Amino acid sequence: MAVKIRLKRMGAKKAPFYRVVVADSRSPRDGRFIEEIGYYNPMTNPAEIKIDADKTTKWIADGAQPTETVKSLLKKSDIIK
Repeated sequence: MAVKIRLKRMGAKKAPFYRVVVADSRSPRDGRFIEEIGYYNPMTNPAEIKIDADKTTKWIADGAQPTETVKSLLKKSDIIK
């Protein structure tokens, strides 16, 4: 099973809010997920990023691959280098 750390879109039309989730790569974007590890709100100034560092490092150590967008968020929040 290929596990990804990716964004799940929430919020209203033209007002996005994202949850950072760990999900099977075959499940749909807003479908079933394994665990929620944080959120990202791009509508605030500056953008609000809150991700649980312990859960994220555990999942990456277990083999989960972050998407490009999530990888950039993790770098901004100093979870990965």
